[in-house]
Amino acid sequence: MEKILTITIPSYNVEKYLQQTLDSFIDDEILNDIEVLVVDDGSKDRTATIGKAYEEKYPDTFRVISKENGGHGSTINRGIQEAKGKYFKVVDGDDWVYTEDFIKLVKALKTCNADYIVTNYYEVNDKTGEKTPREYREFQKKDIWKFSEAAQVKQIGMHPLVIKTEILKKNQIRLDEHCFYVDVEYILYPVPYVETVQYLNLFVYMYRLAVTTQSVSLAGYQKHMQNHIDVILHLTEFFNKYQKYGEKEKIDYIGKRIAQMVGDQITIFMSFSEKDKEMKKKFMEFDRALKAASPEIYHRSGEESGTLRLFRKMNFKCYPWIAKMCKKRNHIGED
Repeated sequence: MEKILTITIPSYNVEKYLQQTLDSFIDDEILNDIEVLVVDDGSKDRTATIGKAYEEKYPDTFRVISKENGGHGSTINRGIQEAKGKYFKVVDGDDWVYTEDFIKLVKALKTCNADYIVTNYYEVNDKTGEKTPREYREFQKKDIWKFSEAAQVKQIGMHPLVIKTEILKKNQIRLDEHCFYVDVEYILYPVPYVETVQYLNLFVYMYRLAVTTQSVSLAGYQKHMQNHIDVILHLTEFFNKYQKYGEKEKIDYIGKRIAQMVGDQITIFMSFSEKDKEMKKKFMEFDRALKAASPEIYHRSGEESGTLRLFRKMNFKCYPWIAKMCKKRNHIGED
């Protein structure tokens, strides 16, 4: 049976959360319209066993793909390879969907033909259960947007995004493997091939926050900092190539998002002690590497980050003072 939507679920040691994730897709109205790929990335716990139980009960909808550990990007790459749905969405194994609006999404996709479908989502505090809405209502003004127009309205994140599968397959979109923080690659690599965007006023994705083991926790960012730097530099290479022939609006969109990621990297540097001389050295090395890789991204990142502008203006002198001021102003490292 033809599927309208493939959901790929990157899963590594998520036995605590996976049942909630998979349950959120189950409704008789749409089970035949979706395929859910649980990509088990070499888990050491019961992740695969839990997924198999759903595969046995709903064999036309759920499928477990077990593979050697290759990181988040490898699970998405495998999902793209295996996908049979017209559209493609990633839902991490510790997140879930709001079933009521997910049903509406699947039904709507039957008549959609835009390259990107954008929805709202919730951030959910894992400790308190508090939900914070993240909306894309700026796109309500039109039914269908040209991407060149949408690019000037708002950056589109990973959680609200549904992508036409053909774009990912035809253009051989592949993310870095054995690496964290590849979400931005997933967001940006398809952009050269995206022409249309459609917004659906639905809250689909439920993004779990305040999990200390997440790579996007402060401890995670510190531990995997080099991964974050590597992704920035890989995206910069991608930007340099596309800049030679791409549309101005798309170039600006890609450049701005990479510059924002550089700003995130500055926050990571600032999360360490301002007296850490080795971290200052790494910061300066990163800034030199960025300038060598792309003067354009170097310039854009300075426009995005006032802290980075100040460090550059002072040639990284008075580092402890500037770092301490930045940490206090941005509440970095505070609980």
